[in-house]
Amino acid sequence: MNAVDFFKNDRYAMMTGIELLEISEGYAKAKLPIKDMHLNAGNTTQGGVIFTLADFVLAAASNSHGRLAFSINASVNFLRGSKPGDTLFGVAKERFLHKRIANYQVDVTNQNDELIATLEGTVYRKDIEIDLEL
Repeated sequence: MNAVDFFKNDRYAMMTGIELLEISEGYAKAKLPIKDMHLNAGNTTQGGVIFTLADFVLAAASNSHGRLAFSINASVNFLRGSKPGDTLFGVAKERFLHKRIANYQVDVTNQNDELIATLEGTVYRKDIEIDLEL
């Protein structure tokens, strides 16, 4: 299955408006245009929205090897706010890959390439193969 089509099955991410732009082994990039529905009471982008974007690219990068992987730990740092009209980009890069465990660094930036948040995530790789065409 085409990787982009596979990740369209991530219904929650798709509902938020995330679009997968690139995927290769150990790497993924996606974007999310920020709209009013993404805002918190302080009129900035809800942290959960930013986390969802970061978690989505983490999932795409970690599953890119064709083995089902699930997050077992994620630590996020929110560094700068964003607002409606911004477009956020999440980029996940593999830092460590082993039979069962892999680690990824995710940067979330805005359209001006300003760092909004970082996420470090660890995944558990199951023995379940998934057929992905990158």
